Amino acid sequence: MFSHRSWAVVLPLLLPGVGRAEEPAVPPRWEEAEAVIRELEAASPPVESDATSSWTNVLRLETTTWTLLPRSGAGEAEGFVQVEPMVALDQGEWFRLNVGAPLRLRLWGDDAGAGFVRKEDWDTLSDWGQVVRLFSVGVDASNAVWAGRMEGYSLLSGHLVRRYGNQLNPDYHPAGLGASGTLGPVYAEAFVSDLLGARLTGAEVALDVQHVLFGRPAVPGRYTLAFSAVHDWGRAGGVSAPMTLAHVDGTAVVLRRRSRDTGLEVHVLGGWGGRPGEGGAWGAVAGVGLEAVSSTVDLRARLEGRLQRGGFRQGAFGPDYELARFQVAGLSSAPLAESSFPRGGSAYGEVILGWDAVRLSGMRQRHVFVSLGVEAFTWGRVDVDGRMEAQLFHRDLSLGVSGLAMGMGQSRARYLVSAEARWRFLGGRLFAVGQGGTLLFPTPERALRPGAFAGVGLGVDNVR
Repeated sequence: MFSHRSWAVVLPLLLPGVGRAEEPAVPPRWEEAEAVIRELEAASPPVESDATSSWTNVLRLETTTWTLLPRSGAGEAEGFVQVEPMVALDQGEWFRLNVGAPLRLRLWGDDAGAGFVRKEDWDTLSDWGQVVRLFSVGVDASNAVWAGRMEGYSLLSGHLVRRYGNQLNPDYHPAGLGASGTLGPVYAEAFVSDLLGARLTGAEVALDVQHVLFGRPAVPGRYTLAFSAVHDWGRAGGVSAPMTLAHVDGTAVVLRRRSRDTGLEVHVLGGWGGRPGEGGAWGAVAGVGLEAVSSTVDLRARLEGRLQRGGFRQGAFGPDYELARFQVAGLSSAPLAESSFPRGGSAYGEVILGWDAVRLSGMRQRHVFVSLGVEAFTWGRVDVDGRMEAQLFHRDLSLGVSGLAMGMGQSRARYLVSAEARWRFLGGRLFAVGQGGTLLFPTPERALRPGAFAGVGLGVDNVR
């Protein structure tokens, strides 16, 4: 079936597959191993696939230098050796486990009272959640339970939680928890952003209107009504003011085409949301979405017109939220829950594209992956976030670049960028790693202290 739902990572349209007998676990090829790891890097419900796929395991150890540099001229640079073990286990799409976390051992630049291990990585209960990168179990995308790192996560319609990451704060490393399920005409998804702390809690329930009025349809999900609500308790990863948002959405599929290995869906949508308990804080949205898939291409796009009133905005729990909850980008220096978002409108566009020269195979192997979200406001602000990944030279070289620009066109705009390169050699068992980028560290005074990081090193695993 086609789905307009948006998960933590892009879910492909469900294409027919060929079953195969279960095989014993063997050291995977480099392409297969990186495919497993890439999918396990971000928490997401599993997608439908062959339930009898063979077991795949990856054992990996990376050792790199890791340097923190102050960008404001204040403070001292710190140097660490980062040791990162990882174990990944995958059985088709119904069971996935990926555990491992970086251990940063101080080499130089220690302040008074600083320990041998970087204490900010492990000083709260929530930080211990980073050990679980992903655990998921489920028969398909509609019935699953998952836990781990959240990256680019959207809650179904995405009008409250969209492209959210729970580890943007460099000193806060929680594991999220989510569950999804279907019962008759009702589909529901719920999540918490911090399994070990009181932070974001949300859920969305979608009702298949055609199913309710006329019985089970041949193709479900053509007309849906959904209600979502999200609350931030603000008691983990630093204390912040609580905030609650709610939204109602309607979606209608106006075009659907499908052949053996291609598919196309176009849908229109509309919705209304607000901040319960705060009069005059509301917003409306209308737009169109497209999903197209073939054996080598997976494309998802959305274009929306939005209206904001009284401090409410769609996608408030977005890619910048773990920083904005302390200090918003732009003219105001207040936390998001206490700031007054200007009255106006915006145009929002999103494109998520995966392309592979061979075959996507469940979006695992990608020569190119691009994810981009842009919102332009009528009062002069522009927000952009995106990521691009590429595999070159027979997939021996992997490149990734991420960027975040919030409040462009205003003073106090916020910019973050990071990049990573991995090069396989000696038959793929060894690889070199280089990474770097900018960071923002929330302080007890609710300010954001700028910094940067850089690292180079080597890794080894059991791929062949």
